[in-house]
Amino acid sequence: MDAVTEYASDALLVSVVLTVTWLLVTVVRYVRADKGTRVSMRQAVRVRWGWVRLARMAGLTVTDKTPGLLAQITAQKDSPPPAPRVLTPKIKVKPDQFGVIVRARTLPQVGWEEYQKSARFLADAWRCTRVSVLPDGPGKVVIRGVRSDPLTTPTTHRPTGRPPTVLTQWELGVDEYAARVRVSLANVPGVTVAGVPGAGKTSGVNKFVCDFAPSPSVQIATADGKVSRASEGDYADLVKRMFAFCGDDLDEANALFKRLVELRKRRSATIRDVLGVKNMWHVGPSPQWPLTVLIIDEAHTYFREYKGSDATTKRLAALTAENARLVEDLVKKGRSVGILVILISQKTTGDAIPTFIRDVCPIGLSFAQKTVEAAVAALGEDIRNWPDASPVTLQDPAYVGVAVMAMQGRPGYTRIRTPYVSDTDAARIAENTSHLTADPDLCLDALLRATGRTAVSTPSLTK
Repeated sequence: MDAVTEYASDALLVSVVLTVTWLLVTVVRYVRADKGTRVSMRQAVRVRWGWVRLARMAGLTVTDKTPGLLAQITAQKDSPPPAPRVLTPKIKVKPDQFGVIVRARTLPQVGWEEYQKSARFLADAWRCTRVSVLPDGPGKVVIRGVRSDPLTTPTTHRPTGRPPTVLTQWELGVDEYAARVRVSLANVPGVTVAGVPGAGKTSGVNKFVCDFAPSPSVQIATADGKVSRASEGDYADLVKRMFAFCGDDLDEANALFKRLVELRKRRSATIRDVLGVKNMWHVGPSPQWPLTVLIIDEAHTYFREYKGSDATTKRLAALTAENARLVEDLVKKGRSVGILVILISQKTTGDAIPTFIRDVCPIGLSFAQKTVEAAVAALGEDIRNWPDASPVTLQDPAYVGVAVMAMQGRPGYTRIRTPYVSDTDAARIAENTSHLTADPDLCLDALLRATGRTAVSTPSLTK
């Protein structure tokens, strides 16, 4: 008896220590959390405590008339059958800045569809602005409840300066449920970005540059059609990390596009011998064969149609027509050799970006737009069927930095809050990574020499 008493005392002491430790950890987490996360932590407690009752009211329980194993063993011969059991799905609740993430089990007759039908009831009970339900593997669902709208909550991004672990992922921001949105760049030849002035287009691309700048396996060139010199525009802080830059001068842009088409031709001619594959993405970018990104901001500057019979207008018209042909070459033929083109314009209608270029780009983002026609040009005809997600609804100042895009594997369109990168952080990253800037042509020459091949020349593009 004494041994049992001593064992019970030890067990009680261990239980008290574990409980006190858990309470201390919870208190420390609560104190160190930001204001939004503290509210979510209190919300998570209410969700856990009220789940059994709420699940019954929302029809997320199942009545099991079959006695359990213990009831079957202990049942007497003449005793009445045991009362049916009401089964409630088990849940795990995790709070964050915007709300709660609830992972729940499914039951017979209570699957993903039943949870989805109950989403609006859960939102009201949990005091959330919206609730989403997604499959989370066999027999599981994940319920995301957001208390505050992530789309209207401005966020900032401070680049770490460390090379990205995965060069094929572009992290855009968070969606309306505060879930991270990533886009695969593997085998992507082009991206279009549209939106009215000041909607967040250039800021989103700045984040792309800052995130990938620490990698020597990415090299960037830019043509900015709204300035004459880099110091005048949005890329003044980033130009140190670019191997080439030109402004609104059509001759300079034409020379840059020719230079990159020449690179594309040389890569196409040598990729099998040097990399041993037909597609660079089978081995991935490297410092010797970097992913070469061409950013064309205010793209309509370089493609617009000039109409007139005087010599100057004819020359400009010939230049813009050739620019369109050169960029078309890069978009249609550059994918397999590691060339990506990002085209930015207020409207991506056919007069701003020729349709034979725009329609080949598989990724399209649109920030706020004034007209449905502009939204259709940026995102496709199907956006008419999703009026709640249309970029036309993003004209409120609260939505500056919010973009819309079609995501693979998701129905409809996704709205994304892109974070703001300060000019100071952009300048810091560019300064610290400027030594990584390299001309992809010279990289190819060095690679050819290292592998014992001779440099490949292509016919001149000039007549």
